[in-house]
Amino acid sequence: MTADPAAPPSRLGRRLGLGDAVVVGLGSMLGAGVFVAVGPAATAAGTGLLPALGLAAVVAACNASSSARLAARYPSSGGTYLYGRERLSAFWGFLAGCGFLVGKTASCAAMALTFATYVAPSQARLLALSAVVVVTALDLRGVRATARTTMALVVVVLVSLAVLVIAVLSGDNIQTERVLAVPTGGLGGLLQAAAVLFFAFAGYARIATLGEEVIDPARTIPRAIALALALTLGVYAVVAVTALAAVGPEQLAAAAAPLSVVAAAADQAWLAPILRLGAAVACLGVLLSLSAGLARTAFAMAHGGDLPSWFTAVSARGVPARAQVAIGVAVAVVVAVGGLRGAIGVSAFTVLGYYAVTHAAALTLPGGRGARIAAISGLLGCLLLAASLPPAAIATGTALLGVGALIWLVRSRRSGQPASAASRRA
Repeated sequence: MTADPAAPPSRLGRRLGLGDAVVVGLGSMLGAGVFVAVGPAATAAGTGLLPALGLAAVVAACNASSSARLAARYPSSGGTYLYGRERLSAFWGFLAGCGFLVGKTASCAAMALTFATYVAPSQARLLALSAVVVVTALDLRGVRATARTTMALVVVVLVSLAVLVIAVLSGDNIQTERVLAVPTGGLGGLLQAAAVLFFAFAGYARIATLGEEVIDPARTIPRAIALALALTLGVYAVVAVTALAAVGPEQLAAAAAPLSVVAAAADQAWLAPILRLGAAVACLGVLLSLSAGLARTAFAMAHGGDLPSWFTAVSARGVPARAQVAIGVAVAVVVAVGGLRGAIGVSAFTVLGYYAVTHAAALTLPGGRGARIAAISGLLGCLLLAASLPPAAIATGTALLGVGALIWLVRSRRSGQPASAASRRA
């Protein structure tokens, strides 16, 4: 494949077609919600797990609309960091970039720990650190290698989930009344569960973050985001219904590996190793694509002068190699000192803030009434879900973003106030 001559120049090379982009999005989303976020969401929402999933999907769809419009207009690395700079101001771009780096580094740590929890709980941290090293090495091989590896992982995940669903639904322990029960978690629990599940959907942004490496980005990125989000929602809905019907929210909430409890309900000894394989592969797929997206954001921030220029180096394989290695080190540190559910909460909070900036940037674009309604609804939804998260997650996320804002203010005073985004808008 060759680059589209009509597309803007790329510093990294345009190598990803529509299928590659969809696979990257699927690889970023299939893992978090299915294998780990279901537990914390069930803790908050109880029997309201499915309505919470629906609410998270609505907010994600609004975010996808705004992200797709912005990515088609600005098809370069960086995602909302770039959009915030171009449409709002240098400050909001920097804050969005910080939110993405903090939130998705926590997401990577959560995926590495989830992988280890399903494979060998007694050696979780050591195994998680090993996974980070392997994934970083794979990402250094280039974005096409990342996409091909992710495709293989996604196939394994989908097959394992299909086997789980068929085995559980064909068993004798299914109780459909659990699926249809009146929600028990209240409005606060519903919102908190939706915020946690949104953490799982947010992976489609990886398509936009890799925009500088997508062929015909104005056409490919919006289609890839819509397809990846729709496919993921279908998978989540089927698995959530199966889990509720098999064991109910109480058992899901109490389990570190929720789908292991669901598999046990099928009373089939052969199912557990298949599930562990699917979970491990899913988490590696998410870790692989998230790590690549983080490196591209750091690369874009370095080009924008918000990170050291040392991160702008590109290897012979077209990879921002120094940024990729630095991301691997940061994820390893979080794995070594952090916990799984804490990482999910912090990630959800900072990523919701990231998407709030996305919607604010999208509101400055010309567009029809539907696009504006989606952006406003998404902005309000992000703020509401972020406010519903546990206080510890809100406090930690706010403190980290506050440090980022303080760094920007100190730097801007030393170098002079940067130009507003309004002067750069086309």
